[in-house]
Amino acid sequence: MDNEKTAMKAVAGLMTLAARTAPKGKGVDTIIIRVLTGKEMLTLATRLSELGEKHGIGFFLRDAKNIAASDACVLIGAQGDIIVGVNCGACGYNTCAEMVKEFKTKKKKITFFAGPNCAIHMTDLGIALGSAVKTARIHNVDNRIMYSGGVAAIDLGYMGKNCTVAYAIPLSATGKNIYFDRDKTK
Repeated sequence: MDNEKTAMKAVAGLMTLAARTAPKGKGVDTIIIRVLTGKEMLTLATRLSELGEKHGIGFFLRDAKNIAASDACVLIGAQGDIIVGVNCGACGYNTCAEMVKEFKTKKKKITFFAGPNCAIHMTDLGIALGSAVKTARIHNVDNRIMYSGGVAAIDLGYMGKNCTVAYAIPLSATGKNIYFDRDKTK
């Protein structure tokens, strides 16, 4: 089993490389990456379970079990309040300056992620996630992109104070993919 754990850490490292080198809008890199193993990963699973209970979100409980049973977890997020200055309007505001002004407005936090976010950087995040999971698949590592795990990672402060949106990619190498045929918890 030591060989598999060593290989899993290597693949997680290759995933971070794939995410970092994925194309970025206007060449502005706002991607934040972290790899969890051991106690940190179990802390993530515990916090996710607590959030599921607190908010009555069943799939958080299911995903917490998956993360706890995984060998490693790659976290990928972005700092979405940085603008690229193209005034595309995809964020819902007419100008990038309006989006930043709204982001900086003090408001009561009632959502899991901070916003509004630059749509270009959210696209960059999606491309980074896709590059990372492609790398895992090439190396036969079972994985699943989880919104829920990103919520818990931000809540725990694992992604730093500037991360506005994050996702978790737990990794497993067993005889059966643990991320399929999962509980249909609602």
